[in-house]
Amino acid sequence: MPIDATQLRTLVVQPVLAALDLPSSNVAENLIMGTAAHESHLGDYIKQVGGGPALGIFQMEPATLHDCYENFLDYRSDLKAKVDGFLAPQPAQADGTPDKDAQLATNLAYAAALCRIRYYRAPAAMPSDPNDVNGLAAYWKQYYNTPQGAGTVEQFVADYNTYLGS
Repeated sequence: MPIDATQLRTLVVQPVLAALDLPSSNVAENLIMGTAAHESHLGDYIKQVGGGPALGIFQMEPATLHDCYENFLDYRSDLKAKVDGFLAPQPAQADGTPDKDAQLATNLAYAAALCRIRYYRAPAAMPSDPNDVNGLAAYWKQYYNTPQGAGTVEQFVADYNTYLGS
């Protein structure tokens, strides 16, 4: 059963975006919500169907999470501290530090923050209209799913409309 979209938006996505304080928050909010709607149907599953490595409602792969840190956040200590502020003590690794990979599946706020970072790193500006679902879908395809990914713009738009309303 999916997560209630209004609750996800108001209790998770909006507070995370406010805490990160990055530009284009209205567009980012709809893009993140659309990503959750498409990637997991708002939480119908939290592990990639078919045995792939993607985790959480945004279906981020651990390799993508590590890339966000190694090639971006590790060079931006203030932003990294904001993102890491969403980490929970559990699940943890053997050394007691938070298990970031596992928290993609278990921690909605942390996963939303990483989803926003993924989009923030994209080389092109986000669409200017937060209500242009086709523009959001095209941006998702290019910078989140990637041109080689199996997802389509049409699927994103259909899932956005189904789970979030048109």
